Amino acid sequence: MKLSAKFWLCGLLLQGGFAHLAAGADWPQWRGPALDGSSPEQGLAQKWTATEGVRWRTALPGFSGATPAVQGDRIFVSSPNADKDLLLFCINRRDGKVLWQKVLSTGDQTKGKTSPNMTSPSPVTDGRAVYILYGTGDFLALDFDGNVLWKRNLAEEFGRFSFMWLYGSSPMLFEGRLYLQFLQRDPVPPDYTHALDGKPERESFLLCVDPKDGKTVWRKLRPTDASKESQESYATPIPLVYGGRKELVVIGGDFLTGHSLEDGSELWRAGGFNPKKGEWMRVVASPVVYKDVAIAAGPKRVPVIGVRSGGKGDVTESRTLWKFDEFPPDVCTPVLYKGMLHVLDGDKQMLTALNPETGEKRWQVSLGVRENFKASPTAADGRIFCISERGTVVVVDASGGEVVHMAEMGGGSLTRSSVVFSGGDILMRTAEELICVGK
Repeated sequence: MKLSAKFWLCGLLLQGGFAHLAAGADWPQWRGPALDGSSPEQGLAQKWTATEGVRWRTALPGFSGATPAVQGDRIFVSSPNADKDLLLFCINRRDGKVLWQKVLSTGDQTKGKTSPNMTSPSPVTDGRAVYILYGTGDFLALDFDGNVLWKRNLAEEFGRFSFMWLYGSSPMLFEGRLYLQFLQRDPVPPDYTHALDGKPERESFLLCVDPKDGKTVWRKLRPTDASKESQESYATPIPLVYGGRKELVVIGGDFLTGHSLEDGSELWRAGGFNPKKGEWMRVVASPVVYKDVAIAAGPKRVPVIGVRSGGKGDVTESRTLWKFDEFPPDVCTPVLYKGMLHVLDGDKQMLTALNPETGEKRWQVSLGVRENFKASPTAADGRIFCISERGTVVVVDASGGEVVHMAEMGGGSLTRSSVVFSGGDILMRTAEELICVGK
């Protein structure tokens, strides 16, 4: 059954926030059906190992930080191959067989052996088509049979993307529109060889695209007084719906900002996300929204900050609600689940549950493994799921913060894709394969 992402996101609103459905849900984009990292899936497997409880494994030609998108029995996964091509796979969720694979771009790059590559953005689906953006600038829509519906190259239109660690933000689908952000460094440094195209100037901007034809609905500049790498953000914009208001929340360039969904104009901004005033403070984690509170993590483990939306102009002093600096994240986007915010410090392997309105700590637990976590935590069936760079999955009970399961799934040291859920299955993308665990 093909139900659109718009149904999941907009069909039900509860107190201005995205409602969860009682039954299972697909995972249509980066942060799931409610855009907060959670799923209403229930009855998931409780215990498994690398060999027991695994329904299937499907090999992939290269590592990627992109999280799979799932619609019904179709899983969409992007991956590079050894020839530096950039591919999109469509995989059958029931048996793991590849239904089709398409080379959609070429010119994969990495910066260093373990850096991200050109397939970091996650695919998005609305139940009718799948949308994919690569770090090369190629932005495409395909139908579920793999036919290209439209294609444009944003790097050719606006300049190659000026990010030290290559472009990593994912498109965000909301109410029938695609929203993208390009908060990048200006001018392009000489050592950003992947971004050099003869024009050193770059603009940071937000882009709204019509998914039916790929045409621009609006483009809005997003200014900042940050300098050097601090201008860069790898986050994905998130919508906020509350009390009749609809806003787009964006983090990067030392500020958290709220924007009109109609034309991208800035409504408010809050500072304090670069307290060290450093020039090398890029942002990776995406914002999280709870009712009218916009929450964002600063760069390199500076505080997580909660800001009440709805103001005008600079609201740093007037609407900042709380700060959490005990075990803040650097890379991992927090997950909102059952009214609680769960923050993962992936460097110190600490998971903390906070009240999203007050920042009050409810519980805190060590994940019990000395491995780095770069994938963002996700939640379903009463549990928080974390996966390390080495492919170790740590599952934590969401009610009390107890580690209830751990499984070494393998995958080397480049696993950066979040665990996702759909149709009663748990899907894990390691450095080498997509793994399905189910009953």
